[in-house]
Amino acid sequence: MQVSNPNNVKIYNLSAGKTLPEWLSERKRRALLKKNVEIRRSIELIQDFDMPGVSTSIKVSKDLQYVLATGIYKPRVKCFDVNNLSLKFERCFDSEVVTFQILSEDYSKLVFLHCDRHIEFHAAHGKYHRLRIPRFGRDLEYHYPSCDLFIVGVSHEIYRLNLERGQFLKPFLSDSSAINKCSINSVHNLLAVGTQEGKVEAWDPRTKERVGMLDCGFHCVTQDTRLEGVPSVTALKFQGGLTMAVGTATGQILMYDIRSNRPFIVKDHMYGLPIRNIEFHDKMDLVYSMDSSIVKIWEKQTGKIYTSIEAQNDLNDLCTIPGTGMLFLANESPKMQTYYVPSLGPAPKWSGFLDTIIEELEESNFDTIYDNYKFVTDKELEELGLTHLIGTNLLRAYMHGYFMDVRLFRKARDVIKPFAFEEYKKKKIREKLSEDAKSRVQIQKLPEVNKELAFKLMDTEDGSKIKKKKSGAAAILKDDRFKALFTNPDFQVDKTSVEFNLLNPVISQLDKGKAKTLKEIEKEEKKRELNAFDEDEEHNGSSDDELLNDESSDDEKTWSKEVKKKYRELKRKRREDEIEEDDGDNEGEQKEDARQVKQPKFYEIKDGADFRGGKTYMKKRIKASLGDRLNSEETNVRVTGSRGNREMTFSTGRKKFGKSRDSFKHRRADQKGLLRPAGNIGKKKYKI
Repeated sequence: MQVSNPNNVKIYNLSAGKTLPEWLSERKRRALLKKNVEIRRSIELIQDFDMPGVSTSIKVSKDLQYVLATGIYKPRVKCFDVNNLSLKFERCFDSEVVTFQILSEDYSKLVFLHCDRHIEFHAAHGKYHRLRIPRFGRDLEYHYPSCDLFIVGVSHEIYRLNLERGQFLKPFLSDSSAINKCSINSVHNLLAVGTQEGKVEAWDPRTKERVGMLDCGFHCVTQDTRLEGVPSVTALKFQGGLTMAVGTATGQILMYDIRSNRPFIVKDHMYGLPIRNIEFHDKMDLVYSMDSSIVKIWEKQTGKIYTSIEAQNDLNDLCTIPGTGMLFLANESPKMQTYYVPSLGPAPKWSGFLDTIIEELEESNFDTIYDNYKFVTDKELEELGLTHLIGTNLLRAYMHGYFMDVRLFRKARDVIKPFAFEEYKKKKIREKLSEDAKSRVQIQKLPEVNKELAFKLMDTEDGSKIKKKKSGAAAILKDDRFKALFTNPDFQVDKTSVEFNLLNPVISQLDKGKAKTLKEIEKEEKKRELNAFDEDEEHNGSSDDELLNDESSDDEKTWSKEVKKKYRELKRKRREDEIEEDDGDNEGEQKEDARQVKQPKFYEIKDGADFRGGKTYMKKRIKASLGDRLNSEETNVRVTGSRGNREMTFSTGRKKFGKSRDSFKHRRADQKGLLRPAGNIGKKKYKI
């Protein structure tokens, strides 16, 4: 058990402390109780008052003899008998329970609303019936005079299931898109529903008509919440026949007299969390309001804080025992919380022993929780310009920041940001104008890297001008995974590479068909950079016609011929490289010979010299006899052998006919480079 003293009100947490396992012997239990003070002070009020994982909702029967709670996992409901302070039964479900209602005085008739659009009825012996509703439900209420079960949820319809007939009746039609909460007044049986738009609608089950509507969102919009929109209604509760409490998604509770359309008090939790449940304490005229972090108890007429309960885990549901100071909390932990506030009332009859032992368990150290204070950090305090207040009574140090009066915080914020709402208004106007401008003609800006590829993908995205292609290609421009393809220069496509020419013939033709259009787009981008604020610039539409003509002729082009042509060029280039490698040693000499051939040569004819050149000289030489040839040319006659075995050998000098020998070599080298290798010609063998 833990004791806290917020606002000088003692609160006893009966669920705190360690518990002993059941399998321990009595001797070990007594030994642990003597050694450990926490175990000695712990009280297990109800045995096994927990869930496997999380408890979602908790309620007490009308006869105050049974406590029922739902939780996960596996989804289940537990019923505890307070007379025996133990578990009576446990039942499991197929899906999680959103909320439930107790139809009878005890546990014998129950109805559960599940998250899978099912409603399940249970009797004393177990499951009775299960049916399905059209939409997902959020809350349900039972109207005792007519036996109608009202279900609200993600729909504008209020479903009516008559349990006497066993059939659905005509639903009530609301003006809202969704309904979060519903509640029935026990005095005049008026049905009130809280909508997503921050309104409360009142329906009369007798006339089957709506009798009133209350706009709660208009009265709870403040400077903190108006930027978030109209808050929805998340909690509803009646007290008597005239008082109604409305909880909103922004953490505010509005108290209404149903005869007036204005709240007589507005209580703010200052946490900005949705209000999940509201309860009333009739004897002391107090209100219990709960969000996911705290339960605040305050006076109904003035709004002055009485005390508050702050749990360590997020809270899901609140249940009070009428006429007592005890309450149960369903939270995001296996153990359900039990709190006892002696100043609110005595302990229940089944736990009367608590009043006799609370005095022995009092502690001197209490936790303090402040109300109507705003927690600010050092950075926020510096932005507000209130750092000079550190050390004064206006700031109270707490953990890593300070508590300050919320009125002082609002005044300082209004001084720092007086035009916050005007800026928000201008921002909304700009967003509206940008939405309207989407219908106009948009000029797409090309990226710096891979402009041709981006231009091609932009055309693919526009399915109204060109023929439809794969939708995945146009999605590359919008996908963040391919962002580097158009921003990182390392991904620039190299048009001179072999792979680009062979594998991408379609993209390689872009320069021929769309170069003019691409240049026009680049010029338009430059104009837009110079005239950034000129919105009336005329757009030249001639490029669209060119795109149509170019793209319409894509099917007529024979891309196979282009690929073959590229392949032949690359193969010829590869063959020339191989020849140059083979003749690498004589490469320098061949270049000099080529230069000499290109330069004209001049010869001087001397006196007495015969000009032996041309076709006439060759004819005379062929007709001449061997003796004349020997006389005209320089010959060497060599005689070998003796007597009848002699041999004469004539060796004549080699003459150059036509061009010089060097030019003949150069011509031969050129012919060799032009000849195709015959290695690919197959050899055939013939038999003789």
